[in-house]
Amino acid sequence: MPFLNDIEKYKSLSIVGLEKNTGKTECLNYVLSRLRGSHKQIALTSIGIDGENRDQVSQTHKPEIELSKGMMFVTSEIHYAKRKLFSELIDVSSQFTSLGRLVTAKAICSGKIMLSGPANNSELIRLIDDLKQKGVDLTIVDGALSRKSLGSPTVTEAMILATGAALSANIPQLVFKTQFAYDLIQLAEIETELKNKLKGITKGIWAIDESGKIKDTGIVSVLMIKNKKDQLFKFGTVFFIHGAITDQFLDFLKNQKQVKNIKLIVRDFTRVFANSETYYAFIKRGGKIQVLDKTNLLAVTINPVSPDGYKLNSEELKLALEAKLQVPVYDVKKIENEVS
Repeated sequence: MPFLNDIEKYKSLSIVGLEKNTGKTECLNYVLSRLRGSHKQIALTSIGIDGENRDQVSQTHKPEIELSKGMMFVTSEIHYAKRKLFSELIDVSSQFTSLGRLVTAKAICSGKIMLSGPANNSELIRLIDDLKQKGVDLTIVDGALSRKSLGSPTVTEAMILATGAALSANIPQLVFKTQFAYDLIQLAEIETELKNKLKGITKGIWAIDESGKIKDTGIVSVLMIKNKKDQLFKFGTVFFIHGAITDQFLDFLKNQKQVKNIKLIVRDFTRVFANSETYYAFIKRGGKIQVLDKTNLLAVTINPVSPDGYKLNSEELKLALEAKLQVPVYDVKKIENEVS
């Protein structure tokens, strides 16, 4: 799996599932096993509860998270007490979660753990910075259900996307849903000069006129567009949106006569909250969306088995996704079985 060689180039990595039971924990364990001989200090945490041996929603079996000797981890007090390994306590933070304070420790032997890290992205960013200060070279973050915002480049430098039969039992539909996520992740990044001008903006909709000047449209949110639509185009058709892009906003824009000249800029792909139908209709009519910061997507992993019991053809799914996506696609479980 060539993408494994790329992981150590980054300071932080997220593994994000498009749905529960798409195989992200299998992927995480595979990545951790391949990093076992690394000379870098590896740390692991989660933005939700993970590593339990039974899924709390579907009650299906889940693989536990396996750490090797020397790896660090951050989890809540409750789950630290349930660890199945010996560890050296490094720090107990003053930051509380619903499961207690966060505990940072280092494994002094291999074993299994449950993870329950920070409650939100801003706390996670602070934690990753703190781990860097503690000598961590690479922090891997395990995502929770529908937490694609974890893949934001403001949180982690790179990501792996997990998809599979839990998302859809139909391969064409599964590929379509995964491609939509991929297309958002791959949104083009704007030029550095304009990025530097926009980074400090913390609210509202701003226009970039033909001379490159940033103009305040006076519209605080896309949610106000119905009442403020006459103000939107007074400085041109290129806009920076600080918040989220919604279906309502894109639906309004795709019906404008100048839609082919409209370009939207958002902070990153996680700010696009529109559904696939509305997004593609806007793009098809000539509209454009770019980002301040693009996410480094290293690979897509697949789990062809659904928690409901049906199983897709792994090779057929892999080939169908590779025909649409410009990144490596792997069935981690199949690779593990072939190696063993």
